[in-house]
Amino acid sequence: MTNSATKSAIVTGASGGIGGSIAKRLAKDGFSVVVNYAGKPAPAQAVVADIKAAGGQGIAVQADVAIAADVERLFKESMDAFGRPDVVVHCAGIMPLFPIASGDVTAFDKVIATNLRGTFLVFAQAARHVLDGGRIMAFSSSVLAKSFPTYGAYIASKAGVEGLVHVLANELRGRNITVNAVAPGQVQTELFLKGKSDARIDELKKMNPLERLGMPEDMANVVSFLAGLEGGWINSQVVRPNGGFVY
Repeated sequence: MTNSATKSAIVTGASGGIGGSIAKRLAKDGFSVVVNYAGKPAPAQAVVADIKAAGGQGIAVQADVAIAADVERLFKESMDAFGRPDVVVHCAGIMPLFPIASGDVTAFDKVIATNLRGTFLVFAQAARHVLDGGRIMAFSSSVLAKSFPTYGAYIASKAGVEGLVHVLANELRGRNITVNAVAPGQVQTELFLKGKSDARIDELKKMNPLERLGMPEDMANVVSFLAGLEGGWINSQVVRPNGGFVY
């Protein structure tokens, strides 16, 4: 990765939870950060405000990662503000749960459009615009190993994401750009906790030997490492920060 004083990062799905923590951590690491969001602007603007309050630089840019024109505009606005990116972290994703037997093609197509097509579109722009020596990351999930009922569409989409990671790493041969996936276990976010009883949360904590949920900051630490000079030899890997949630 470059040592430029004006290094920049694009983080998709950065309006809160894991993405917001990553955006703030990269800003702390010295990156000017583009905080992407799909829907409501207020949470993304709050992340930018936190970045600026801590002495960093950031802007919020709306874009739906499933729409090619939106992703192209996201990169254009990012480069207009901060130049070509050194780092792209693709966090945006959705996780509606439903059984395969439901035959819910509409829900399936939406998951594939956001999670898999979105990764393809972000990777396409990143491959064209990330500076040589840069970093590209996408988010997968440790749930792939579990094959839980109702996770079919989500797991299919994330398995595809991991496939794209390995292919893009090979396609970028000679440019010193690393391409990796980060595959968290259970992470304590508002979305994850919603609708779960204390007993269920306790049960989930015990699924790994550290007996706790991951925190968004745990994911941000992994991204920070992969984005830094020390992470330069990690390439075409799926890194699983999950506390030992058996894979």
